[in-house]
Amino acid sequence: MTSTSSIKTNVAAISIFASAAMAVAKFAVGIAIGSLALISEALHSSVDVIATIITWLVVRVSDAPADEEHHYGHGKFESLSALFVIALLYVLAGGILVESWSRLSEGAPPPTFSAIAFVVLAVDIVVNFWRARALHRTARETRSQALAADALHFASDVLGSTAVIIGLALTGLGYPWGDSVAAIAVAVMISILGLRLGRSTIETLLDRAPEGVAEKAAAAIAAVPGVVGVERLRARMVGATYFIDAIANVPRTYPIDRVEAIKNTAQEAVGKVLGDADLTFTPVPVARDNESVRERIMVIARNSGLAVHHVTVHDLGGRLTVSIDLEVDGDMQLSAAHDIAHELERSIREDFGEDVEVDTHIEPLEPELPQGSDAAPERVETIKAALARFAADGAIHDIHNVRVRDTDAGEIVNFHCRAAPSMSVIKVHENVDEIERALRRAFPTIKRVISHAEPPRAKLHP
Repeated sequence: MTSTSSIKTNVAAISIFASAAMAVAKFAVGIAIGSLALISEALHSSVDVIATIITWLVVRVSDAPADEEHHYGHGKFESLSALFVIALLYVLAGGILVESWSRLSEGAPPPTFSAIAFVVLAVDIVVNFWRARALHRTARETRSQALAADALHFASDVLGSTAVIIGLALTGLGYPWGDSVAAIAVAVMISILGLRLGRSTIETLLDRAPEGVAEKAAAAIAAVPGVVGVERLRARMVGATYFIDAIANVPRTYPIDRVEAIKNTAQEAVGKVLGDADLTFTPVPVARDNESVRERIMVIARNSGLAVHHVTVHDLGGRLTVSIDLEVDGDMQLSAAHDIAHELERSIREDFGEDVEVDTHIEPLEPELPQGSDAAPERVETIKAALARFAADGAIHDIHNVRVRDTDAGEIVNFHCRAAPSMSVIKVHENVDEIERALRRAFPTIKRVISHAEPPRAKLHP
């Protein structure tokens, strides 16, 4: 059982004993002196005992986790119990009103004046005031409608006991109708407070959006980096948990793992502003206004499940030219590969217009896990010396961390090198490309060369 459930259960259990003790005391004194108002208040407290027992049982059930039959948990048991208690209160209020009117009409004798009644009522006011505050605070912290109903009962008890004191005082001052009028006041208070509680309970059962919750949740989600906007959001409350359904726009260029990270961040953000919240986040990919042509082409290829790279785009006087490297299975027949390339080009023209010029270079897809092994040390030294020779007297220097692997497709060479930190990336790439081409010409068995350029190491000053 969670700590929240334990708090609610403990508070409800304490209320049972307090309600029972005060109900017995008021009922006994009311019978003894013949006060309808005091008996009515005792009956009201008796309903509170029943309500508190129900509350004690319900909060143990309502905090149970969701199961196969109750996907949203068991929180609405609290709302149902609150409705049942409200029904009891209205039955009680109706009975009190009927009896009070009967006494006023028949001119029934007033109750016997007794100081004990005032002492019992004073103690009842103190106890109920303390319980109402404690229950209200706990209900607010745990968002428990059952405890809120209990707190409302005890608050009405305070007002009811006050009304009874006034009625008994009027009777003692020679106004025989004071007791019956006080009983009517108790019934009216019960009805008004029951109406307030009934309204909030019915709104919860009808899934009315809690006040301000949708706005807070939408603002929290919209503030998450990567969320373009919140398209739709719905909120409802089940027990103490807010259930939020949100449809949010995210850039269509984002990969799945980044969208998942946005979803997790949104859940944390909603939890911070609402507390106990369960977010259902539905991302809708959308094109942003600042989306580049290259990004749009990559999206088209990804939506078709194709592997593309080296996408180049040129603007020739208002007409786009696009070049793409498309990777397909190396064993695929040319006719099938050409159909795939043609379909990709058609999709690009649908997005950019028929006048766009698209050329697709078809090449074999690199195997995901090619078989390979480290080359012999002598071979590594030979390749390293050749790289140093090709880089001599050029902008690229300090060839290091050279690795050579033998694979089924041929040799793969990796190396690191250094260049001036102020050199542009284009210039670095041109110089490194020249070294790579020279290496492949000198060693035809080399399938691929991967270089990593970096600036010189910073000198450490003593």
